[in-house]
Amino acid sequence: MIKKTLQLIVLLALLISCKEDKPQNIKLSGPVFGTGYNIQYYSETNTNYQSQFDSLFTVINKSLSTYIPDSDISKWNRNENVQVDEHFKNVFNASKIINKESKGVFDPTIGNVVNAWNFGPDENKFLTDSATIKRLMQYVGFDHVHMLPNRFIKKDSTYLDFNAIAKGYGIDVIAEFLEAEGVTDYLVDIGGDLRTKGINQESKKGWTVGIEDPNFDGSKSYSKTLVLKDKGMATSGTYRKFKVDEDGNRYAHIINTKTGYPTKTNVLSVSVIAPNAMLADGYATTFQALGVEGTKTFLKTHLELQVYFIYLDEKNELQTLSLNGFPE
Repeated sequence: MIKKTLQLIVLLALLISCKEDKPQNIKLSGPVFGTGYNIQYYSETNTNYQSQFDSLFTVINKSLSTYIPDSDISKWNRNENVQVDEHFKNVFNASKIINKESKGVFDPTIGNVVNAWNFGPDENKFLTDSATIKRLMQYVGFDHVHMLPNRFIKKDSTYLDFNAIAKGYGIDVIAEFLEAEGVTDYLVDIGGDLRTKGINQESKKGWTVGIEDPNFDGSKSYSKTLVLKDKGMATSGTYRKFKVDEDGNRYAHIINTKTGYPTKTNVLSVSVIAPNAMLADGYATTFQALGVEGTKTFLKTHLELQVYFIYLDEKNELQTLSLNGFPE
Protein backbone atom coordinates (compact mmCIF):
# COMPACT_ATOMS: atom_id res chain seq x y z
CA MET A 1 0.00 0.00 0.00
CA ILE A 2 2.84 2.37 0.92
CA LYS A 3 4.65 1.48 -2.32
CA LYS A 4 1.56 2.28 -4.44
CA THR A 5 1.08 5.58 -2.59
CA LEU A 6 4.68 6.56 -3.25
CA GLN A 7 4.31 5.66 -6.94
CA LEU A 8 1.18 7.84 -7.15
CA ILE A 9 2.96 10.76 -5.50
CA VAL A 10 5.92 10.43 -7.89
CA LEU A 11 3.55 10.30 -10.90
CA LEU A 12 1.68 13.40 -9.75
CA ALA A 13 4.95 15.22 -9.18
CA LEU A 14 6.09 14.35 -12.70
CA LEU A 15 2.82 15.56 -14.19
CA ILE A 16 3.01 18.85 -12.27
CA SER A 17 6.64 19.26 -13.29
CA CYS A 18 5.79 18.66 -16.97
CA LYS A 19 2.96 21.17 -16.75
CA GLU A 20 5.23 23.78 -15.18
CA ASP A 21 7.92 23.14 -17.81
CA LYS A 22 5.55 23.67 -20.74
CA PRO A 23 6.90 26.55 -22.83
CA GLN A 24 5.04 29.83 -22.45
CA ASN A 25 5.16 32.55 -25.07
CA ILE A 26 5.62 36.14 -24.02
CA LYS A 27 2.60 38.06 -25.31
CA LEU A 28 2.72 41.84 -25.68
CA SER A 29 0.27 44.32 -27.16
CA GLY A 30 -0.38 48.02 -27.45
CA PRO A 31 -1.36 50.88 -29.78
CA VAL A 32 0.79 51.84 -32.77
CA PHE A 33 0.46 53.32 -36.28
CA GLY A 34 -3.22 54.15 -35.75
CA THR A 35 -4.00 50.51 -34.96
CA GLY A 36 -2.62 47.96 -32.50
CA TYR A 37 0.18 45.43 -32.26
CA ASN A 38 0.12 41.89 -30.90
CA ILE A 39 3.47 40.18 -30.56
CA GLN A 40 4.14 36.64 -29.35
CA TYR A 41 7.57 35.10 -29.00
CA TYR A 42 9.39 32.43 -27.03
CA SER A 43 12.43 33.48 -25.05
CA GLU A 44 14.50 30.97 -23.11
CA THR A 45 15.59 33.82 -20.85
CA ASN A 46 11.96 35.00 -20.48
CA THR A 47 13.00 38.51 -21.52
CA ASN A 48 10.30 41.14 -21.91
CA TYR A 49 11.08 43.51 -24.80
CA GLN A 50 8.07 45.83 -24.39
CA SER A 51 10.18 48.95 -23.84
CA GLN A 52 12.44 48.14 -26.79
CA PHE A 53 9.42 47.63 -29.07
CA ASP A 54 7.90 50.93 -28.01
CA SER A 55 11.22 52.71 -28.58
CA LEU A 56 11.54 51.24 -32.07
CA PHE A 57 7.97 52.25 -32.92
CA THR A 58 8.72 55.79 -31.78
CA VAL A 59 11.79 55.97 -34.02
CA ILE A 60 9.88 54.62 -37.03
CA ASN A 61 7.03 57.06 -36.50
CA LYS A 62 9.49 59.93 -36.16
CA SER A 63 10.95 58.95 -39.51
CA LEU A 64 7.97 57.86 -41.63
CA SER A 65 4.64 59.08 -40.25
CA THR A 66 2.84 61.77 -42.27
CA TYR A 67 0.45 62.04 -39.32
CA ILE A 68 3.20 63.60 -37.17
CA PRO A 69 3.96 67.23 -38.18
CA ASP A 70 7.60 67.17 -37.07
CA SER A 71 8.49 63.73 -38.49
CA ASP A 72 11.29 63.46 -41.03
CA ILE A 73 8.90 62.74 -43.88
CA SER A 74 6.66 65.68 -42.94
CA LYS A 75 9.67 67.98 -42.97
CA TRP A 76 10.80 66.44 -46.27
CA ASN A 77 7.38 67.16 -47.75
CA ARG A 78 7.67 70.81 -46.63
CA ASN A 79 11.13 71.03 -48.24
CA GLU A 80 12.77 71.68 -44.88
CA ASN A 81 16.40 70.81 -44.30
CA VAL A 82 16.24 67.31 -42.79
CA GLN A 83 18.74 64.47 -42.54
CA VAL A 84 16.68 61.34 -43.10
CA ASP A 85 17.61 58.11 -41.30
CA GLU A 86 18.17 54.54 -42.49
CA HIS A 87 14.50 53.65 -41.98
CA PHE A 88 13.49 56.35 -44.46
CA LYS A 89 16.13 55.18 -46.95
CA ASN A 90 15.16 51.52 -46.60
CA VAL A 91 11.49 52.22 -47.30
CA PHE A 92 12.35 54.64 -50.10
CA ASN A 93 14.51 52.04 -51.86
CA ALA A 94 11.94 49.25 -51.47
CA SER A 95 9.24 51.58 -52.82
CA LYS A 96 11.42 52.36 -55.81
CA ILE A 97 11.64 48.66 -56.64
CA ILE A 98 7.89 48.06 -56.37
CA ASN A 99 7.19 51.26 -58.33
CA LYS A 100 9.43 50.11 -61.17
CA GLU A 101 8.14 46.53 -61.24
CA SER A 102 4.50 47.67 -61.16
CA LYS A 103 5.13 50.28 -63.88
CA GLY A 104 4.03 53.09 -61.61
CA VAL A 105 0.89 51.48 -60.16
CA PHE A 106 2.52 51.66 -56.73
CA ASP A 107 3.57 55.30 -56.26
CA PRO A 108 4.20 56.99 -52.87
CA THR A 109 4.06 60.44 -54.50
CA ILE A 110 0.27 60.07 -54.83
CA GLY A 111 -0.04 61.28 -51.21
CA ASN A 112 -1.43 64.75 -51.89
CA VAL A 113 -4.11 63.28 -54.14
CA VAL A 114 -5.02 60.80 -51.40
CA ASN A 115 -5.36 63.76 -49.04
CA ALA A 116 -7.58 65.58 -51.53
CA TRP A 117 -9.97 62.63 -51.39
CA ASN A 118 -9.73 62.79 -47.59
CA PHE A 119 -8.14 59.35 -47.20
CA GLY A 120 -4.90 60.69 -45.72
CA PRO A 121 -3.76 62.56 -42.60
CA ASP A 122 -5.13 65.96 -43.65
CA GLU A 123 -8.64 66.40 -42.27
CA ASN A 124 -11.55 68.41 -43.63
CA LYS A 125 -10.58 67.83 -47.23
CA PHE A 126 -12.68 66.35 -49.97
CA LEU A 127 -12.37 66.55 -53.73
CA THR A 128 -14.67 69.21 -55.20
CA ASP A 129 -13.52 69.64 -58.81
CA SER A 130 -11.33 68.10 -61.50
CA ALA A 131 -9.03 71.14 -61.49
CA THR A 132 -7.81 70.14 -58.03
CA ILE A 133 -6.77 66.72 -59.27
CA LYS A 134 -5.17 68.09 -62.43
CA ARG A 135 -3.09 70.51 -60.38
CA LEU A 136 -1.95 67.88 -57.88
CA MET A 137 -1.22 65.20 -60.48
CA GLN A 138 1.52 67.27 -62.09
CA TYR A 139 3.66 66.49 -59.03
CA VAL A 140 2.95 62.73 -59.04
CA GLY A 141 5.67 60.42 -60.35
CA PHE A 142 8.05 58.49 -58.12
CA ASP A 143 10.43 58.00 -61.04
CA HIS A 144 11.14 61.75 -60.83
CA VAL A 145 12.38 61.52 -57.23
CA HIS A 146 16.04 60.54 -56.83
CA MET A 147 17.94 59.92 -53.62
CA LEU A 148 21.60 60.95 -53.71
CA PRO A 149 24.10 60.31 -50.89
CA ASN A 150 23.42 63.68 -49.24
CA ARG A 151 20.24 65.04 -50.80
CA PHE A 152 17.17 64.38 -52.94
CA ILE A 153 16.30 65.61 -56.41
CA LYS A 154 12.57 66.34 -56.68
CA LYS A 155 9.99 68.98 -57.48
CA ASP A 156 9.28 71.26 -54.53
CA SER A 157 5.61 70.30 -54.43
CA THR A 158 6.24 66.54 -54.50
CA TYR A 159 4.63 64.87 -51.50
CA LEU A 160 5.74 61.46 -50.24
CA ASP A 161 3.44 59.10 -48.35
CA PHE A 162 4.79 55.68 -47.31
CA ASN A 163 1.65 54.58 -45.46
CA ALA A 164 1.06 51.76 -47.97
CA ILE A 165 4.34 50.12 -46.98
CA ALA A 166 5.50 51.59 -43.64
CA LYS A 167 3.38 49.32 -41.44
CA GLY A 168 4.94 46.25 -43.03
CA TYR A 169 8.37 47.78 -42.58
CA GLY A 170 7.65 48.36 -38.88
CA ILE A 171 6.77 44.69 -38.52
CA ASP A 172 10.07 43.72 -40.14
CA VAL A 173 12.04 46.01 -37.82
CA ILE A 174 10.55 44.26 -34.77
CA ALA A 175 11.11 40.83 -36.33
CA GLU A 176 14.74 41.61 -37.09
CA PHE A 177 15.26 42.96 -33.57
CA LEU A 178 13.95 39.70 -32.12
CA GLU A 179 16.21 37.64 -34.37
CA ALA A 180 19.20 39.76 -33.33
CA GLU A 181 18.31 38.89 -29.72
CA GLY A 182 18.39 35.18 -30.58
CA VAL A 183 14.61 34.67 -30.73
CA THR A 184 13.79 32.00 -33.31
CA ASP A 185 10.03 31.59 -32.73
CA TYR A 186 7.76 34.60 -33.03
CA LEU A 187 4.62 36.18 -34.48
CA VAL A 188 4.58 39.96 -35.03
CA ASP A 189 1.13 41.31 -35.91
CA ILE A 190 0.30 44.97 -36.51
CA GLY A 191 -3.27 45.66 -37.54
CA GLY A 192 -3.66 42.22 -39.12
CA ASP A 193 -0.45 42.38 -41.16
CA LEU A 194 2.22 40.09 -39.82
CA ARG A 195 5.45 38.18 -40.00
CA THR A 196 6.30 34.84 -38.45
CA LYS A 197 9.31 32.67 -37.80
CA GLY A 198 9.68 29.17 -36.42
CA ILE A 199 6.76 27.64 -34.53
CA ASN A 200 4.36 28.45 -31.73
CA GLN A 201 6.20 26.81 -28.83
CA GLU A 202 3.01 26.53 -26.79
CA SER A 203 1.28 24.32 -29.36
CA LYS A 204 4.44 22.94 -30.99
CA LYS A 205 2.84 23.80 -34.34
CA GLY A 206 3.24 26.52 -36.92
CA TRP A 207 1.65 29.93 -36.43
CA THR A 208 -2.04 29.78 -37.38
CA VAL A 209 -3.28 33.06 -38.85
CA GLY A 210 -6.52 34.18 -40.47
CA ILE A 211 -7.77 36.29 -43.37
CA GLU A 212 -10.89 38.26 -42.53
CA ASP A 213 -14.12 38.16 -44.48
CA PRO A 214 -14.98 41.49 -46.14
CA ASN A 215 -17.77 42.42 -43.74
CA PHE A 216 -19.05 45.95 -44.41
CA ASP A 217 -20.79 46.07 -41.02
CA GLY A 218 -17.48 45.92 -39.15
CA SER A 219 -18.07 42.45 -37.70
CA LYS A 220 -15.22 39.96 -37.74
CA SER A 221 -15.20 36.49 -39.29
CA TYR A 222 -12.60 34.61 -41.27
CA SER A 223 -12.55 33.60 -44.92
CA LYS A 224 -9.50 31.41 -44.47
CA THR A 225 -7.03 30.24 -41.85
CA LEU A 226 -3.57 29.01 -42.67
CA VAL A 227 -0.22 28.17 -41.11
CA LEU A 228 2.44 30.77 -41.87
CA LYS A 229 6.14 30.11 -41.33
CA ASP A 230 9.16 32.32 -41.98
CA LYS A 231 7.14 34.72 -44.17
CA GLY A 232 5.33 38.04 -44.10
CA MET A 233 1.66 38.50 -44.96
CA ALA A 234 -0.43 41.62 -45.51
CA THR A 235 -3.99 42.32 -46.61
CA SER A 236 -5.37 45.34 -48.47
CA GLY A 237 -9.14 45.79 -48.38
CA THR A 238 -11.60 48.35 -49.72
CA TYR A 239 -14.59 47.26 -47.67
CA ARG A 240 -13.91 49.43 -44.62
CA LYS A 241 -11.98 52.47 -45.83
CA PHE A 242 -14.12 54.44 -48.23
CA LYS A 243 -15.84 57.81 -48.51
CA VAL A 244 -19.39 58.71 -49.48
CA ASP A 245 -20.09 62.09 -51.10
CA GLU A 246 -23.29 64.14 -50.81
CA ASP A 247 -24.77 62.29 -53.78
CA GLY A 248 -24.26 58.90 -52.15
CA ASN A 249 -21.32 57.83 -54.35
CA ARG A 250 -18.83 55.59 -52.58
CA TYR A 251 -15.10 56.03 -53.23
CA ALA A 252 -12.54 53.36 -52.35
CA HIS A 253 -9.21 54.50 -50.86
CA ILE A 254 -7.04 52.98 -53.62
CA ILE A 255 -6.20 55.86 -55.97
CA ASN A 256 -5.30 55.28 -59.62
CA THR A 257 -1.80 56.77 -59.91
CA LYS A 258 -2.35 57.60 -63.59
CA THR A 259 -5.67 59.46 -63.28
CA GLY A 260 -5.79 60.63 -59.68
CA TYR A 261 -9.24 59.12 -59.17
CA PRO A 262 -10.27 56.16 -56.99
CA THR A 263 -9.71 52.81 -58.64
CA LYS A 264 -12.86 51.08 -59.81
CA THR A 265 -12.50 47.48 -58.78
CA ASN A 266 -14.52 44.40 -57.90
CA VAL A 267 -11.77 43.32 -55.48
CA LEU A 268 -12.82 43.49 -51.82
CA SER A 269 -9.54 42.31 -50.36
CA VAL A 270 -6.23 40.87 -51.47
CA SER A 271 -3.75 39.09 -49.20
CA VAL A 272 -0.10 38.62 -50.12
CA ILE A 273 2.52 36.27 -48.68
CA ALA A 274 6.05 37.53 -49.35
CA PRO A 275 9.59 37.05 -47.99
CA ASN A 276 8.95 39.87 -45.50
CA ALA A 277 6.09 42.04 -44.28
CA MET A 278 7.20 45.22 -46.05
CA LEU A 279 7.02 43.61 -49.49
CA ALA A 280 3.73 41.92 -48.61
CA ASP A 281 2.31 45.30 -47.57
CA GLY A 282 3.46 47.13 -50.69
CA TYR A 283 2.36 44.43 -53.10
CA ALA A 284 -1.06 44.05 -51.43
CA THR A 285 -1.79 47.69 -52.28
CA THR A 286 -0.39 47.19 -55.78
CA PHE A 287 -2.54 44.13 -56.50
CA GLN A 288 -5.63 45.86 -55.17
CA ALA A 289 -5.12 48.43 -57.92
CA LEU A 290 -4.09 45.91 -60.60
CA GLY A 291 -7.11 43.69 -60.03
CA VAL A 292 -7.30 39.95 -60.58
CA GLU A 293 -6.25 39.76 -64.23
CA GLY A 294 -3.45 42.31 -63.88
CA THR A 295 -2.11 40.47 -60.85
CA LYS A 296 -2.17 37.12 -62.68
CA THR A 297 0.08 38.60 -65.36
CA PHE A 298 2.39 40.20 -62.78
CA LEU A 299 2.81 36.96 -60.82
CA LYS A 300 4.13 35.07 -63.84
CA THR A 301 7.51 36.68 -63.17
CA HIS A 302 7.18 36.82 -59.36
CA LEU A 303 6.88 33.26 -58.16
CA GLU A 304 8.06 34.30 -54.68
CA LEU A 305 4.69 35.99 -54.06
CA GLN A 306 1.49 34.12 -53.14
CA VAL A 307 -1.86 35.88 -53.41
CA TYR A 308 -5.44 35.36 -52.22
CA PHE A 309 -8.29 37.44 -53.64
CA ILE A 310 -11.81 37.97 -52.31
CA TYR A 311 -13.89 39.64 -55.01
CA LEU A 312 -17.33 40.05 -56.54
CA ASP A 313 -18.04 38.34 -59.86
CA GLU A 314 -20.30 39.55 -62.69
CA LYS A 315 -23.36 38.40 -60.75
CA ASN A 316 -22.21 40.38 -57.70
CA GLU A 317 -21.55 37.12 -55.86
CA LEU A 318 -18.62 36.66 -53.51
CA GLN A 319 -15.71 34.63 -54.91
CA THR A 320 -12.21 33.71 -53.79
CA LEU A 321 -9.08 32.93 -55.80
CA SER A 322 -5.69 31.57 -54.72
CA LEU A 323 -2.67 32.29 -56.92
CA ASN A 324 0.92 30.97 -56.98
CA GLY A 325 0.11 28.21 -54.50
CA PHE A 326 -1.39 30.34 -51.74
CA PRO A 327 -1.93 27.87 -48.85
CA GLU A 328 -5.33 26.15 -48.85
